[in-house]
Amino acid sequence: MSDAVRQFTVGYDDDGIRVDRWFKRHLPDTSFTTVAKWARTGQLRVDGARVGPGDRIQAGQVLRVPPPEPERTEERPKRERPPLSDDEAAFARDMVIHKDGAALVLNKPPGLATQGGTKTVQHVDGLLDALQYEAEGRPKLVHRLDKDTSGALLVARSARAAAAFAKSFSSRTAKKIYWALVVDVPSIDDGMIELPIAKQPGTGGEKMHVDEENGQTARTRYRVIERAGNRACWVELQPFTGRTHQLRVHMAAIGHPIVGDGKYGGPAAFLTGNISRKMHLHARRIRVDHPDGGEIDVTAELPTHFSESLASLGFEVMAGDMMPLDVKLPPTREEKKARARAHAKTVRKERRGERRGRGAAK
Repeated sequence: MSDAVRQFTVGYDDDGIRVDRWFKRHLPDTSFTTVAKWARTGQLRVDGARVGPGDRIQAGQVLRVPPPEPERTEERPKRERPPLSDDEAAFARDMVIHKDGAALVLNKPPGLATQGGTKTVQHVDGLLDALQYEAEGRPKLVHRLDKDTSGALLVARSARAAAAFAKSFSSRTAKKIYWALVVDVPSIDDGMIELPIAKQPGTGGEKMHVDEENGQTARTRYRVIERAGNRACWVELQPFTGRTHQLRVHMAAIGHPIVGDGKYGGPAAFLTGNISRKMHLHARRIRVDHPDGGEIDVTAELPTHFSESLASLGFEVMAGDMMPLDVKLPPTREEKKARARAHAKTVRKERRGERRGRGAAK
């Protein structure tokens, strides 16, 4: 067992979570008692500062973690993951749409969870043993997709690659493009949604909502690709923050829930006719810097129900792929305020200079 101090960069999808939750996700073999002891003795630090189990951490911060505690002989042996069946291994490999020395990109089908949880037995994380190939270690999830969201899911093949991808997500250099079918048509074809999001009280953290006072900053760009009269439209979505259920909450909040998303859209989220009742949200494309130079740029094919719905509405898939990816974004509210303050400061300096000039002329 290594006795070296470990350092981890907080990932894009871990932005705002508690320290103890981070350990549960990434170092599940480390008990809460151990985490609390490390915090109490000052061994656990974030960006060099002491931190407690209940403190929240931000994407891009560096978490300093002591070496693993020596195993006690009287403890029960670690539970081994059951071996995958041939069918499960084949299913996992069929999801792979990109493979190189540092990364895999999977096309996750709808209905498959990314990670396990209460009553969740089958999930992507449980299938990663089948995707080790020639690499030395088990692949690592870099980000997550909701169970009913399909599409491109990036997986790192080493700890080094995982750290590099986490940095790309936290610095917002990685781009994720989603396609969604939504109810009705927004009055603005190209818009930015800036609404803070928080856990909805009374739901046990299973549902999020817009919370202007206590929510975390959340920013989503949407662009209309095609419209079916006033009944529905096909939109491209690009998240600039990584909040739980962000795209679903934001589209429902502006009155255009994603088709099939009854959780946030209620009965209004379902269309009549030949449109599937499954959720129509798909991670179409991911572009991220490669740890060894260059970039990974992968497109994931649509699931059957989504492609059939587009065809039923008379939409052509090619239209979505023709949307330009790199478009200059409008400034955020914070950026606008900063510019306004800088402008006001400049004006005040100029006025002081004018007054001094008039005084000297006398």
